[in-house]
Amino acid sequence: MPSLLDLTAQGDVGTMTDESKLSSVTLMDPQQLYQLWERQNWQAHAIDFEQDVEDWRAFSDQDRAHISWNLSSFFVGEERVTTQFSGLVMAYENQSEEAFLVTQQVDEARHAQHFNRFYEHVLGYDGSFDERLQRAREDLNDAFIVLFDEHLVEASKRLIADPSDVEAKVDFVTTYHMIIEGTLALTGQYFITDFFEKQGKLPGFLEGFRKIAQDEHRHVAYGTWFLQQKARDPELARRIRDKLLELIPVAAGVLVPPGLDPNEPYEILGYPSDETNAYAFTALTRRLKVIGVPLAAESVPA
Repeated sequence: MPSLLDLTAQGDVGTMTDESKLSSVTLMDPQQLYQLWERQNWQAHAIDFEQDVEDWRAFSDQDRAHISWNLSSFFVGEERVTTQFSGLVMAYENQSEEAFLVTQQVDEARHAQHFNRFYEHVLGYDGSFDERLQRAREDLNDAFIVLFDEHLVEASKRLIADPSDVEAKVDFVTTYHMIIEGTLALTGQYFITDFFEKQGKLPGFLEGFRKIAQDEHRHVAYGTWFLQQKARDPELARRIRDKLLELIPVAAGVLVPPGLDPNEPYEILGYPSDETNAYAFTALTRRLKVIGVPLAAESVPA
């Protein structure tokens, strides 16, 4: 049962997409992504949770515990990236990029609002927004804290200190767009959405979660575009790769439920760990081929 870290150590295990085609992909630029944001805008507070309340009551205590654990990392993660995003907004290089980056920060705040409403109205977490967040934090494992409260926060502080620091900007986008969103969030969204669709449960949550995934795809598209531009510089290409190799072991730990051995097989909502790890790794390696920075050291431009 290979972990995400094992797959990385093996190098590129192959994808279903031809590498030559990936390298010639034309990506949407920030202006196009901003215009897409206008067309895809949505309201978290317009979502109806009435059926979700009934569905939640029908779940067993064990199922409710498993589901709330799986969603806690999303709830807290949305708050973390919202608060740490200002440095990247400050680091814009033209007006179109500034406009799009502002929409990303708005998106993350809206995502946190969706989870706050779901935890309040469906899961029944009493208190304030902050108190619900703190309660959700109790579910998190150590790897999550290291990634979000240490690596992401440090990357943000460096950008705020000097928004013109290109290396700091590359580090932030690699951490946020490639690891947190492109590897962890989109993987979790795929399997959680599949689980509830098959169950036919929680339609309000799914409505918002699909919209969140739509937003995240747009965000990752920006990160892929940005890193593709910067990877034309061999030094920055190596920096992207080095940051990925530093963070992938941490990210692999985020996927593991607390109390379980990351070196042993485990399941998340019935999905085996080898399946979730393979999905995450394949998605990451495809984007890296588009960027031009495969994980294999010899493939980085000299």
